[in-house]
Amino acid sequence: MPRPKKKRAKPRAVKPRKDHVSSNRASLVRATFPVVAIGASAGGFEAVSNLLRALPPEPGVALVFIPHLDPTHESAMVELLSRTTRLPVYQAAEGTHVACNSLYVLPPNSDMRIADGTLHLLRREAGRGQHMPIDTFFRSLAEDQTSNAVGVILSGTANDGTLGLLAIKNNGGITFAQDSESAKYDGMPHSATAAGVVDFVLPPDRIAQELIRIQKQPLAEKGKDTFDGNERLLKEVFRLLKNVSKVDFVDYKVATIRRRILRRMAINRLEELGDYVKLLHRNPQEIEALYRDVLINVTSFFRNPEVFESLREVVYPKILANRASSEPIRVWVPGCSTGEETYSHAISLVETLSEMRLEVPVQIFGTDLSESAIQRARTGVYKESIANEVSEVRLRRFFHKANGGYQISKSIRDMCVFARQNVFSDPPFSRMDLISCRNVLIYLSPILQKKVIPIFHYALKPSGFLLVGSTEGLLGSGSEIFDLVDRKSKIYQKRPVPSPVTFGMSISEEGPREPGQERPHQAAKDELPAKTPADVQREADRLLLTKYVPSAVVVNDDLEIVQSRGRTNRYLELPTGRASLNLLKMARSGLLYELRALIEHARKHAVPASREGVVMEDANGGATVRLEVIPFRTPARNQRHFLVLFEEMEHVTPATHAKTPQRARGASDSKDVQIAQLKQELASTKEYLQSIIESQEATNEELQSANEEIQSGNEELQSTNEELQTSKEELESANEELNTVNEEIQNRNQQLAQLSNDLLNVLNSATIPIIMLGEDLHIRRYTPEAERVFGFSDNDMGKALTHLPTNLQIPQLERWMLDVMRDIQMRTEQVQTRDGKSYKLRISPYRTLENKIDGVVLTLFDISDVVGMSKGN
Repeated sequence: MPRPKKKRAKPRAVKPRKDHVSSNRASLVRATFPVVAIGASAGGFEAVSNLLRALPPEPGVALVFIPHLDPTHESAMVELLSRTTRLPVYQAAEGTHVACNSLYVLPPNSDMRIADGTLHLLRREAGRGQHMPIDTFFRSLAEDQTSNAVGVILSGTANDGTLGLLAIKNNGGITFAQDSESAKYDGMPHSATAAGVVDFVLPPDRIAQELIRIQKQPLAEKGKDTFDGNERLLKEVFRLLKNVSKVDFVDYKVATIRRRILRRMAINRLEELGDYVKLLHRNPQEIEALYRDVLINVTSFFRNPEVFESLREVVYPKILANRASSEPIRVWVPGCSTGEETYSHAISLVETLSEMRLEVPVQIFGTDLSESAIQRARTGVYKESIANEVSEVRLRRFFHKANGGYQISKSIRDMCVFARQNVFSDPPFSRMDLISCRNVLIYLSPILQKKVIPIFHYALKPSGFLLVGSTEGLLGSGSEIFDLVDRKSKIYQKRPVPSPVTFGMSISEEGPREPGQERPHQAAKDELPAKTPADVQREADRLLLTKYVPSAVVVNDDLEIVQSRGRTNRYLELPTGRASLNLLKMARSGLLYELRALIEHARKHAVPASREGVVMEDANGGATVRLEVIPFRTPARNQRHFLVLFEEMEHVTPATHAKTPQRARGASDSKDVQIAQLKQELASTKEYLQSIIESQEATNEELQSANEEIQSGNEELQSTNEELQTSKEELESANEELNTVNEEIQNRNQQLAQLSNDLLNVLNSATIPIIMLGEDLHIRRYTPEAERVFGFSDNDMGKALTHLPTNLQIPQLERWMLDVMRDIQMRTEQVQTRDGKSYKLRISPYRTLENKIDGVVLTLFDISDVVGMSKGN
């Protein structure tokens, strides 16, 4: 009997275990094993075979192979790869849940994505430009598996996989590319390497070794343990980054920074954060590499096309209304990355101006922290894969072929200015019509978000617009200084209110240090005497301030005293009862109304206010005082404070004259002073009452405005309620349809159960040996008579018939069955059993309801008596 051929693995889906099926996405994203995606094209079979041969039988990873396949032919890739590896090889199917120590292969004429660890097949669509199945899967893998994703680009032409590796790298995964020496075609690996998105450039066998190492220290598992109790080391990393980049990442999203640090630690084969900090001190290039990793450069042309439609319908008409032809449209795109977003706005504006037949200058400013990204944006050269993002009309109009890709036309590039800028420390732009800050705020902590939103308010024109990402919002004072124009597209319009932004210098406690220094915090004992002159100067300044500077207090916006200078007890005293540091409650007689009026004036107009000749009385006599209130803000916290100065003037007090009541002239002067004081207090009271009236009127206006907003909100809620009611009716209708479908399914299940029972009874009642085989020649069903004739056992169900010892002597049986499936014609042969009985064997093709050949049916007819009679004759 000839040796049976190695069976071809049948495409099948691995059923997800119940513990894998969960609504909690995080439990699937943080898998216990890396998911390795391998992309290859021409020459890729040899490369992936070498990689698989270098892996052990249980590498501890799941592998997904994405080759470039001919969509019009069946692929033998599964069968070929199964000969080169001991791993189980499956052709991916819809709903396949990836399992560890398994290899899945993309089927032909399909695209594939992964979500929650499950593979989903998409029918390949004939679109413009080059088909990019590797980029499609890599991007979905980056989003689904984050730091557990690993991307590998092997031999192939063109540039498929470059953008996918960028997505994996930006989500914390690790990337590989085959080196040019071992690659038969180095187009794809070279494209990824030139784009700066590859962590390791190695031959396939070395890539396999690195995969094994990565599997032993998965990033998703060790993240928490690495940073627990290491806040000091993390601050040191931030300090080193700031020294090199001049950017303080302390208030960026901590989770993002930690993922980048873990990625760099894995690349440098380090497990402890302290060892990585030492590496940063020794190697300035590693600081640069970490800085590049922290900066996320993910963008595309016309991302979320519906947002640009909203700009054309809502924003551009308002910007262009009543605009002089010489006044340019100014747009600012912070976090522009490599320029796709900036050029998209330029193209959209040019198209809108053409439709409206207007000639208005356009100025678009793109800024980013990454100098390399800014350089790429200035050149405006992009890969051919943008044909999947940009329409054919736009490609012809605004691009031209260059260097194996497309370059933005010069007219569009001339509209755009790119510069490196830190929006938190560098001066912002001004007089902007539109600021497009999409998918930047999500990487900032709430502290930085509250700081940057007022900066955008300051940079906009009085009626300018702010565009943010679909998952972003405005924190802090955002709702007070911006109005929501388009809820779906997240478009806001500036309110005509003062911008709550302060610009000032931030003073750090330590200056920049050389990144190569091993110990950043080192204080020697011999440095202590050097501090003595500063201490002497500080003490001298304190004595001079105490003696010559007028008495003063600093109060906050609630008039609570936070600091005092000089002797203020002459002008202030603690009130009786519950202790309070409120300035107005502590002011002595004669100062209350004047202080209140001056503070209200300074608060309203934001300018210093002063008054002289204020008469004050106390237990020791009286005095004439000059009061001054100076408003100021602290740059660090952006809080308003007031400096209140008390300066006593040379004047004869009423108490001095009270000591000589015997003098009539003195008594007259005392009365005149008292009358003047009363007049002064009366005038101050009138001014204070007038300020209260004005404040009350302003409050009434604000209440009226708030009432109108509440009414508007009530209308929106009512509209939402109506939408919910409509949705409820739709859900009820859908529920009725589902009930109907459920009943139909139940009826269908009953019919199927009945058919199954009928088939089972037919087979059990048949006295003829009948065997049904699948396409892989494995046994599906057989009659009891077939079990007797062939010599089957109960354990043989599902096994290959050609691999089982039977009572029939049919060496050509496998070839006959394959011929029947190929030719779709019934075949009849005469066969004998080992005990000499003769049978007529009929092999028929197994047809499905869709008229598809899915196996064969073997039927035996006992012709021993006929053969015996013929021999007797």
